[in-house]
Amino acid sequence: MGEVDESRRARPAEQLRPYVARYSGYRQYGLAPARHRGLPSPWLTFILTLDEPLTVAAHPDPRQPGADYDTLLGGLHTTPALITHQGSQSGIQLALDPLGARALLGMPAGELARLDLSAGEVLGPAAAELRERVLAAPDWPGRFAVLDTLLPTLCREVRGPAPEVRRAWRLLTASGGALPVGELAREVGWSRRHLLARFRQETGLSPKEAARVIRFDRARRLLAAAPATALADLAAATGYFDQAHLAREFRALAGCPPSVWLAEEAGPARPADPAPARRSAAARAAFPHAATAR
Repeated sequence: MGEVDESRRARPAEQLRPYVARYSGYRQYGLAPARHRGLPSPWLTFILTLDEPLTVAAHPDPRQPGADYDTLLGGLHTTPALITHQGSQSGIQLALDPLGARALLGMPAGELARLDLSAGEVLGPAAAELRERVLAAPDWPGRFAVLDTLLPTLCREVRGPAPEVRRAWRLLTASGGALPVGELAREVGWSRRHLLARFRQETGLSPKEAARVIRFDRARRLLAAAPATALADLAAATGYFDQAHLAREFRALAGCPPSVWLAEEAGPARPADPAPARRSAAARAAFPHAATAR
């Protein structure tokens, strides 16, 4: 077949936007085997593979053994997954809003925290039908159109998250993870303890954990877009105390320093690979203007 390396990105239909932020399609063949870190982010992960299964060698919860998936649903997490491929990978990744999980998935995002599951375990036969219809579509616009058509049929009329939890999540995301938990509790009118319990039940993370993930996600996106950025400047721009604080959080959430992540995803050529290293098609589909990212 030769080398294939493509990615596409699209916004879902208007009615799905409270639940789905974006579709990211990727198809890659004929490249060297590689690994990719699935980093913590403020979105649930829903992947429909096209050709070969998705191989997750290590999950955010180390107690969960590695496995292959035709479809995958992943909750919010604070440690990376490790994804491998043997030179080919293809699929569509959907970024799901955790506050829409009750309506779209039939359960709060908290029940998926730190887990990776076959989508059929959550959606039943609808997951396989969705993938089959996507596989039958002839091109990326057709595949995305299938999602726009079928995903609304999964949505349920349910009682959503409490307004206080919804407001707390929106305040955290709008602040880039910079809002202190005490201030967040005052803003929504709850005690810190009550906010912690209700927020974790809904999202799977505590407000402090969510703030760390949101801030980290912003920092690594900025670093991906401009890899030459001085880390001290990046730290100042994204709410870290200093460069050392940024480095510690990167190690905790990505499992490696920023320089290693950049080298793995889009850095200079490795000794074993004389060609310029490239980030995966899945990474470019998710962040088409960035130099690196999931």
